[in-house]
Amino acid sequence: MQGLSLLSTGLLAGAFGYGAANLIPTFNSVPIGMRIDFHTELMRMNGITVQGAMAVSTLSSLTLAVLTRARARALAGAACTLTLVSFLITRFGNVPINGRIKQWAATAPPTDHAEILRRWELFNNARTLTAVAAFVILAVLVLGPTASGRRRV
Repeated sequence: MQGLSLLSTGLLAGAFGYGAANLIPTFNSVPIGMRIDFHTELMRMNGITVQGAMAVSTLSSLTLAVLTRARARALAGAACTLTLVSFLITRFGNVPINGRIKQWAATAPPTDHAEILRRWELFNNARTLTAVAAFVILAVLVLGPTASGRRRV
């Protein structure tokens, strides 16, 4: 269970991290019409994989918390909470804005589109940070020393 939790959370953190480091700056350097088209298509493609990674990360971390004790339980529980927060930010922050962006592709962006996109980026940064924090916590749990002083494998 440790490996699945670490792997899925690493995938989630990596996907969000790549987006924050590479996609967002690219979005911001192209004309708005191109950004809207690309953003809409990317969100359609990402929907299943990102949601799947969030679900597996949250459920595997929760399972790990249930199956462990003491410090390991606290760490796995914290990782579970952080991946759940990533989901909630996505669901109630990014997804509604993605719906608006999809509408812009069929019409035109509103005059306040820059502010709306800035909010989307703030939500994206927040979910990226929570996913990366969950991954770091799980890496410490899985790869850190055990009570006996030996490293986990």
